[in-house]
This record gives sequence, structure tokens and C-alpha cells, in this order.
Amino acid sequence: MGNVYILDHPLLQHKLSIMRDKSTGVKEFRELTAEVAMLVCYEATRDLSTEELEVETPVGRAKVRKLSGKKLAIVPILRAGLGMVDGLLNLIPSAKVGHIGLYRDPETLGPVEYYCKLPQDVSEREVIVADPMLATGGSASAAIGFLKARGCSRIKLMCIIAAPEGIERMRQDHPDVDIFCACCDERLNEHGYIVPGLGDAGDRIFGTK
Repeated sequence: MGNVYILDHPLLQHKLSIMRDKSTGVKEFRELTAEVAMLVCYEATRDLSTEELEVETPVGRAKVRKLSGKKLAIVPILRAGLGMVDGLLNLIPSAKVGHIGLYRDPETLGPVEYYCKLPQDVSEREVIVADPMLATGGSASAAIGFLKARGCSRIKLMCIIAAPEGIERMRQDHPDVDIFCACCDERLNEHGYIVPGLGDAGDRIFGTK
């Protein structure tokens, strides 16, 4: 069974408070999205395997540890997930990046795929799916379904804010996937937006509203 990790680090909560403020501008919101993603990624990658080796320091030899084994892929859900990619790549510069394009049907609130481009060897990699908002869970569930259909078996979901409904949907559809987020909010409203949330993350990242 996958776990849900709600991270309460003071730096995360401080940055999230600024993101929630409707007066925060596009530039600052975009920068904070990348910073929060980087902090969440720090925790999401805590279980990466390492191996020991020796290096020569300016003073002597030292036993050190470096990443080993698993290769990583970052797969943002378009378009809001793009705002998290730079923060993730700051920590994992060697990761490959795929893209899954989904939009939410305004009538059914269900996900509709319009684009999917993944690394050729994605099935051999540990995959971090990135989307700032886990609202109904429909888009995240569909994206993870696409990845599993392509042979991916090691998948984590990273978001900034989640709703209880989205977490429950993920537990039902993908109980093996760990979820990492900075906060779980109260609920969804009748339009499928997280309350209190921070509005439409894509619009606020790209200044389209």
C-alpha cells in the first residue's frame, strides 16, 4: 500500500502561505512553485539507493556515498506540472523528462489526454509524476495509468496541495503509489477546485488569467 506524506517543514509552509495569497504576482508564484517542488522532492527521494566509494580530498582519502542503481524520470502533467520541473532538475540534473498532456472536461470533470511523450527507457526508471494540485485525482490517476501501461512499476506522485477526494481516488486506483505533498486542504468545491487551495495553478504560473 502506498503512503501519503504530508510535509510540514517550516520553509515549505512559509512559501506555501505566499503562494496562497491572491495578491502574489506571476513571477514570484512561478519561483515559489519551483522552490516548493525542490523541497518536496528532497523528501520524495529520501529512499534512493547509494553505494560507497573512496575519493581523494585535498587533505586525504574519504569514504563517500553516491547514487546507484535506479535511474530517474520526471513526468509533469501539462500544463501546471511544468512549473515544478526546474526545481526537480536542480536536485536531479541527470533525470530524463517526459510529458503527459491532460485537461479536465468541464462537464464531467474527467481527464482527457491530448499529448504523451516519454523517455524511451521509461519502464526502467523510477518515475516522479509532478502536478501542483491533486484535486479530483482524475488527471493524476490517468497519467499513472498511462505510465503503468508502458511498463513503469516504480512511480511516485508529487504535488503541492492535495484534497482528501484526490488522495482517496489515488488510493483506490493506484494503492501502490506514494504521494508527497506540502498540504492536504479541506475539500473540493462544486467546480472541482481545492478549498481553500490557491486557485488555478496553471493560470497563476503562466499568467493566463
